[in-house]
Amino acid sequence: MLQKKIFLDESEMPRQWYNLAADLKMRPPLGPDGKPVSPEMLAPVFPMNIIEQEVSTQRWIDIPEKVLELLSIWRPSPLVRAYALEKALGTPAKIYYKNESVSPAGSHKPNTAIAQAYYNKEFGIKRITTETGAGQWGSALSFACAQLGLECKVFMVRVSFEQKPFRQMMMNTWGGKCIPSPSMETAAGRAVLESDPDTPGSLGIAISEAIEAAVTDPTGETRYSLGSVLNHVMLHQTIIGLETKKQLAKVGIKKPDVVIGCCGGGSNFAGLSFPFVNDKINGEDIEIIGAEPASCPTLTKAPFLYDHGDIAKMTPLLPMHSLGHTFIPAPIHAGGLRYHGMAPLVSAAVEAGLVKPVSLHQNECYNAGVLFAKTEGIIPAPETNHAIAATIREALKAKEEGKEKTIVFNFSGHGLMDLIGYDKYLHGQLTDYELPDEEIAKTVNLLKDYPKP
Repeated sequence: MLQKKIFLDESEMPRQWYNLAADLKMRPPLGPDGKPVSPEMLAPVFPMNIIEQEVSTQRWIDIPEKVLELLSIWRPSPLVRAYALEKALGTPAKIYYKNESVSPAGSHKPNTAIAQAYYNKEFGIKRITTETGAGQWGSALSFACAQLGLECKVFMVRVSFEQKPFRQMMMNTWGGKCIPSPSMETAAGRAVLESDPDTPGSLGIAISEAIEAAVTDPTGETRYSLGSVLNHVMLHQTIIGLETKKQLAKVGIKKPDVVIGCCGGGSNFAGLSFPFVNDKINGEDIEIIGAEPASCPTLTKAPFLYDHGDIAKMTPLLPMHSLGHTFIPAPIHAGGLRYHGMAPLVSAAVEAGLVKPVSLHQNECYNAGVLFAKTEGIIPAPETNHAIAATIREALKAKEEGKEKTIVFNFSGHGLMDLIGYDKYLHGQLTDYELPDEEIAKTVNLLKDYPKP
């Protein structure tokens, strides 16, 4: 029998995270005065032990024993050979996927949720606020807070709140409180609703609400948590790629030829790819592809500049590819890929030529997801479908070239809470939307007076 799944024993879990900031020149986040942000300036938002990770340039950072213990609820996750998908495509390529859907929340998000909840608890924090798009991150943080005895409040982008009611139920089951954003609970939310009562919401708005709710707590016992974009989140997710390297070695593969992940804010992509980006920096020939939606083409079309991470401009200015903090994306069903910006570390890797971005339309992605479900059996999340579609493109390219390549992609989450999107696709009700160049021009004009990276 062919070996389909490659497992690691719990004793083989990585004991350290990899920090790409040690190997890639980074520009600092800036305050409103255009000067670099100090760790003390971030203290009302994040606990200092997380801030230390955010600004660290140490290459390897130890994973605390308690974090490893909680990660072992589902980790190490399996690396799976997609034999049936290969056969359906008639490709000579070997396709492997890292199955992050096996976590309690059904995605890669708990890898950093557990770590962040742990560090907040250690620092004496009692409550965490956050935002969520499709609900994966809100579910993951609610789960993590339940494990560590913290309160959790989640501002969920309104269009996803309406599209994905079961995500709310998951958060509530774990004890999280889920609120549609924009809401009347914050000044930022009220301002948006006053100007546009029918807004679908955005991650930028939800971030503003979550940060405001944290920094205005008079007890000082609340902090904010972000599920993507920032350096410490990318760091915690690298356990994915580090496990993958060990698993490939078990079947005699020194390195993959192609590594693929979907890109929204950058977390699952970074988690799989950054350990391989390190290999590429050190001379390995690996193509690393980030797949994003054509309706929110942050890496493929947006300029690289300094911008805020949220609409109310409560975050520092970050050096990143951005469509502008006021950008309201089209309500595609891949809610986790609708963020206006991209992680500074991912953006820097693209700028350095280490990562190649591609953009795809949602119908191609759902078509890929349905094929994957029919062949490999798991219904993927709409976000994950972008990675699968990019993988199929590369597998068919290998077929045309007659090359036996090894392709690895991150199966970032299952789609069992996203079946409304599949139903619309199967009934021909999904439309493709490509962001016009004029919208990009508006972004550049909006940010013309901001500092340049």
